[in-house]
Amino acid sequence: MTFVESVRLALATLRVQKLKSFFTLAGVMIGVMFLITVVSIVEGMSRYVEEDFAARLLGVNTFTFRRRPFVQVGGVTEEQWREFQRRPRVYDADVAVVRGVLPPGTRSAIENVTFANAFVPNAKPKFLQTVATEPDYFRIKKYDLAQGRFFTPQEADLGLPVVVIGAEVVEAFFEGLDPIGREIRVGGIPYRVIGTLQKQGTVFGFSLDRLFIAPYRSPLSRVTNPRGDIGGLIVQTTTREDMDATMEDAREAMRGFRRLRPGQADNFSFETQDQALSFFDGIKSKLIVFGTALPAIGLVVGAMVIMNIMLVAVAERTREIGIRKALGARRRDILSQFLVEAATLSVIGAAIGIALGFALAQVVAAVSPLPAAVAPWAIAAALVVGAGVGIVAGVYPASRAARLDPIAALRQE
Repeated sequence: MTFVESVRLALATLRVQKLKSFFTLAGVMIGVMFLITVVSIVEGMSRYVEEDFAARLLGVNTFTFRRRPFVQVGGVTEEQWREFQRRPRVYDADVAVVRGVLPPGTRSAIENVTFANAFVPNAKPKFLQTVATEPDYFRIKKYDLAQGRFFTPQEADLGLPVVVIGAEVVEAFFEGLDPIGREIRVGGIPYRVIGTLQKQGTVFGFSLDRLFIAPYRSPLSRVTNPRGDIGGLIVQTTTREDMDATMEDAREAMRGFRRLRPGQADNFSFETQDQALSFFDGIKSKLIVFGTALPAIGLVVGAMVIMNIMLVAVAERTREIGIRKALGARRRDILSQFLVEAATLSVIGAAIGIALGFALAQVVAAVSPLPAAVAPWAIAAALVVGAGVGIVAGVYPASRAARLDPIAALRQE
């Protein structure tokens, strides 16, 4: 019997014995369904972090010069934390050194960030993310205007109290009104709204629209950095390759400016997108390991069900096997026939599980903040796993069928 004939026989069995075939497929189907769901959600989270979190919060092709790393998730010892606290603060002179080695076409902006209450007459105070920065900040972050304009270099140099606000701030303070030209108070100082940003949504539940962005030299810097230091300098290069070279030039310039000896550790940080998100790689691997444990159990159960069903099929078709052997069928022909049948049934179950898994992942994405994305490699992997489960489960029933004595098999009623 050829491979195609074995597949046709498996499909015919599927049509004739629908209930038994359903139970044959159920274990593999459920296992693959949850496997695809987990992989889709993890893949979606990975893309979400890299494309949304990194691009919106950190920027593309950027590095940030700071006193200490901004993103620290686990792995920081008490000794390291004390070393961070001992580092000298960043001031205008440090920023000037870094900017002095930046190549043409590179953008940079001071970034002082904190959270503070904002006030508008006849409205409840709103706790906002306040940013004291420079004009290039809007281009680095790729912010788009909904109304008005960004502040100009002249306004930034003069430190005028003008502000660009996010969509959530507009809704909280100026719903149904034109916000341009109106005032918002932060730290007791009134700021005139000159622009509003288009709605950006959230990242991991953190709103990106609760923004209050004013010039670095405005009074807002006394709110964000009351010591007079600088939180960070964000630098964006034209390409990823330029970023690494530029960051190394800036590092060497800073070591020379702070008179650090060879072998002495840096007392400042240059943080890139990859460094800031390296913690997610560990989280991703753990999610995959723990998330595939339950589907693995389902696949084991599915394999046991397939084995039992195939043993029943061997018992029911004993006379057929005897006739085939009497007509010259070899052991390997009988073995391959039952293996192909088992693998076909398992692959069909895997295919149904893939469809259900993607559907379940989309439902989870729709009703929760967890994103989902289709991973093409997961489809191929699920089909291979399905075929593998069928083959492993069918080995014993197939070998048992192949070893049947043709004379004893022909006597079977």
